[in-house]
Amino acid sequence: MTNHSLPGYKPPRILLTGGSGFLGKAIVKELLDAGSPLKPALLRIFDLVPYPGPPDERIEMLTGDICDASAVNNACRDIDLVIHAAALVDWGTKPEKEVLAINFGGTENIVNGCLANRVRHLVYTSSLDAVFGGKSLVNIDESIPYPAKHPNMYCRSKYLSEKLVMGINGKDQDQEGPSLTTCVLRPADIYGEGDPFHIGSLINMAKGGFYVRLGDGSSKSQHVYAGNMAWAHVLAAKALLDGNLAVAGKAYFITDGLPSNFFTFFDRIVEGAGFRIWPKNIWIPRNLAYVMGLISEGIALTARPVKKYAPKFSRFAVIYTCSDFTFTSDRALQDFNFLPKYSGDSAFHLTTAYYRKQKS
Repeated sequence: MTNHSLPGYKPPRILLTGGSGFLGKAIVKELLDAGSPLKPALLRIFDLVPYPGPPDERIEMLTGDICDASAVNNACRDIDLVIHAAALVDWGTKPEKEVLAINFGGTENIVNGCLANRVRHLVYTSSLDAVFGGKSLVNIDESIPYPAKHPNMYCRSKYLSEKLVMGINGKDQDQEGPSLTTCVLRPADIYGEGDPFHIGSLINMAKGGFYVRLGDGSSKSQHVYAGNMAWAHVLAAKALLDGNLAVAGKAYFITDGLPSNFFTFFDRIVEGAGFRIWPKNIWIPRNLAYVMGLISEGIALTARPVKKYAPKFSRFAVIYTCSDFTFTSDRALQDFNFLPKYSGDSAFHLTTAYYRKQKS
């Protein structure tokens, strides 16, 4: 293991794609924290929009598109480790070509940029959706095989990207340079301050005065606080930089709590932020919700020649929230000592405080 206190130790130069996004901002915070075990000499953020967080002399912002191979190659220059977190998150409502181009095409560009610039290490932010085939998965671990067929292009794009990143592990850039080591992190449903995927929509529903849920409340899934997911990236990156070969070429599920129903988990946050849920216990049966998702997608498809928009409701959203999907982070604990940095209570209070402030 590398001793970071030795005189000859060089702080790493890190490239973070998607650093201006929800998870990306949390990763920046953890990397630049005074207690970070990495202490980067440079944190280069590559994203479509400028980083909105507090300034830091270690941050270098590069505005660019992950689909632009030339821009990605330039971003990878003089970098020791890449954290590739940029992605298009889709619940089955975006055009498949766009999802594939950003998620898989962008990852291809990153891999090529790493190889061309002799980057030593790559941490890829995947998704548990890479192993989701549309049916419940209970108490699984990382030995589970990929499904024969994925329910949408988002799931497939994450599967393809995982295979690419893990397959490139150990590849020599050339005869002179060292090999590239890689690993993959599969987050559970990420939540926290500024959550663009779940909490905002549920709060808007509460504000509208009619709050409904999908299914019957019996399905269980996993969640992870954004700060803890970011912390997992820091620990995985450190493991690669330290030469921990137990991590190289592997994928890891990351979660920080016990299984719970998707809606009841977020109900607590919505109410904790000061919003009234009414009616208290309205659930749309899975089959009816699926038909509603089909109609919503159909309306969007029909309107597309005139007005392009992504429906907020989809069949995949129904399948996903009404299926069991449970696992642990035992492998991450074993291989790179991942334990949540933020307790469940801390995550809850930080998240609800943010939304209470937004409400006022």
